[in-house]
Amino acid sequence: MKSLSLLAALVSVFGMAAAAQAGFVGPSNSEKATVAQAKEMADDTYVVLQGTIESSLGDEKYLFKDATGTIRVEIDDEDWQGLTVTPKDKVEIKGEVDTHLMKPADIDVDSITLVK
Repeated sequence: MKSLSLLAALVSVFGMAAAAQAGFVGPSNSEKATVAQAKEMADDTYVVLQGTIESSLGDEKYLFKDATGTIRVEIDDEDWQGLTVTPKDKVEIKGEVDTHLMKPADIDVDSITLVK
């Protein structure tokens, strides 16, 4: 009887964990863009970019590149979620354009995934 209660508790916990990570799968309002386009967008515009991480600039900042140019991106350590990439790996980043008065726009990245 005790093992049945334990099993029920485990199923309940794992069921809740799976539900907590569930979400919508389908089209989004994310604006797919190039680096050149992102540099001209308004502050806080949500964008999706595909390209490569060319180098680390230190302090969670990186140089991102696509066919249209380069832009600085900020990827918080926790947003990597265990992913390791090299400059040869194509990635997709999703985040917000961050404009500044005295320096070029950059991207505050929310997620990064490897493109296959």
